[in-house]
Amino acid sequence: MTPAARTQAAIELLDRIVAAARDQGAAADTLIARWFAERRYAGSKDRRAVRELIYDAIRLCGERPESGRAAMLALMAGRPELAETFDGSPYGPAAIEAGEPVATSGHAPGWLIKRLRASEIGIEEQAALLGRAPLDIRVNRLKTTRDELAAEIAGAEPLAFAPDALRLPHDTKVDQLPAYDAGQLEVQDAGSQLVTLAAGVERGQHVVDLCAGGGGKTLALAALMANHGSILACDIDRGRLQRLPQRAERAGVTIAETRLLNPNREAEQLGDQVARGDVVFVDAPCSGTGTWRRNPEARWRLTRDRLDKLVATQRHIMGLAAELVRPGGALVYVVCSVLDDEGADQVQAFLAAYPGWTAKTLALGAGRQRGAGLRLTPLADSTDGFFVAKMVRPW
Repeated sequence: MTPAARTQAAIELLDRIVAAARDQGAAADTLIARWFAERRYAGSKDRRAVRELIYDAIRLCGERPESGRAAMLALMAGRPELAETFDGSPYGPAAIEAGEPVATSGHAPGWLIKRLRASEIGIEEQAALLGRAPLDIRVNRLKTTRDELAAEIAGAEPLAFAPDALRLPHDTKVDQLPAYDAGQLEVQDAGSQLVTLAAGVERGQHVVDLCAGGGGKTLALAALMANHGSILACDIDRGRLQRLPQRAERAGVTIAETRLLNPNREAEQLGDQVARGDVVFVDAPCSGTGTWRRNPEARWRLTRDRLDKLVATQRHIMGLAAELVRPGGALVYVVCSVLDDEGADQVQAFLAAYPGWTAKTLALGAGRQRGAGLRLTPLADSTDGFFVAKMVRPW
């Protein structure tokens, strides 16, 4: 592909990504993969160059742009060499005309910037939310040790603040490592590992992972429990939950059972779990503001209305979870968000609604106190953004 053809490809893909963000369609990575699957002529250098243009443009534009071309013209302001690719050639973009719309740069839509500021996420923190994410893995302590695995993987760097974490070079093909097939590792951000540690689970306990998804944290909890006890992994998403049994088998996890829940019937389906959980772990659905490094177009998808609905869903799930905790047990609440709406404010509201429950002070080796919990951020902690709190039910 010529440089002009690469720019045009990026524009076409950005048009699809903008439309998908507006209509809650497929993620950018999925759209890019589909596009290249239909165009086998594009070599690895072409694919890499086009992806770089796309993600640079996405990270630059805080507001959802009018079009892919408007986003690329905005990117051109900082990369003037791109102007030469708007040459009107058969496979390139049309020549630039005076007065064309140009997308505006910024870290997020204006309304969301106000929410970030209200949550004391300043401009440097906002910029860090859009940086390049590291590649972290969790060493599966059921099968190996961190030192043993670090010696096998070139460039692996142990992280002092996360006992099972290794940070790998960005170009590491994790799924091609022998240790991957052997179930000795899982790709998992160090922050995700830390908030799982906050659960403080022990051997022999009964744990309910109420929003288990694909089971990443379920597997981490099982490893922390040394595969002794029981974990009930629940979710309303059949597709995601179906991935857990195969992952558990590969990881050597034998204590996890799955249960698919029907929306609005969760309490009925969990009737046998009432007051049984030593720990009820809630990795709640959220805005994902802490994971923009991985999905920067997500900030184009978020609206005030969607955030309000997420906050309501989180409160519903926390209320459901509270009924499952045994006296003296703990509810661990996690969101991959840096907004107080979904973090500190939620926990404050929960403690007000459930007299006698107390928030336990957490010390994870990273993160800063935020309300009754801890908040991790890319700038301060070199992890994805998370909020975690642990609430203990009275005896």
